[in-house]
Amino acid sequence: MVLQPIKADILAVKMIPNVSPDLAKSLQLNPDQRSVGMLTCTIDDAGYTAIDEATKKALVEVVYAKSFYAGAAHASGPLSGEFIGIIAGPSPAEVRSGLEAAITMLEEEAFFYTADEEGKIAFYPHVISRTGSYLSSLAGITEGEPLAYLIAPPIESIFAVDAALKAADVEMKQWFGPPSETNFGGALLTGTQSACTAAAEAFKEAVLSVARQPREF
Repeated sequence: MVLQPIKADILAVKMIPNVSPDLAKSLQLNPDQRSVGMLTCTIDDAGYTAIDEATKKALVEVVYAKSFYAGAAHASGPLSGEFIGIIAGPSPAEVRSGLEAAITMLEEEAFFYTADEEGKIAFYPHVISRTGSYLSSLAGITEGEPLAYLIAPPIESIFAVDAALKAADVEMKQWFGPPSETNFGGALLTGTQSACTAAAEAFKEAVLSVARQPREF
């Protein structure tokens, strides 16, 4: 079966070149973080991956990132989707560079895939060869280390995370027990890049096996 990618739609992207003091305080910005950029998209895990990429390509930090409950199908408005991310930096130029990097990641790399012919089962077997400051902090690893970012629906995620851990020399740094805000589950695994790739491949095959035979145990 050829896996079909599911790409996130970027719904809104905005910058505030000189953020107001009260909002800066609420976002807990550092004194040198004068500018912020924000985006919304229809897939949260792709969004988290994208804003992590921003921290690698510009002098920015992720200061806010949230998934919206129930997902993009039940969004509060046409520009909401299921994710909002905010980055902050010392200048509009740095924030613009960060947003551009995030957009490129969403458009070219950070894809979910379908696990069934009908396209109803979606999963995320994504390998990050070098983490930025955001995901490395979330996973509790050194910035620049590889990461397997593995997400699937509830039972698929548990079954496939177990397979991933057994298939390669990787360590689970974060488990997302279902249900997440968007009713998925998964994990962040770390190891060498080749180990993370092997783990992601095992995760993929396990998700596909559940999709093929959901009631065979």
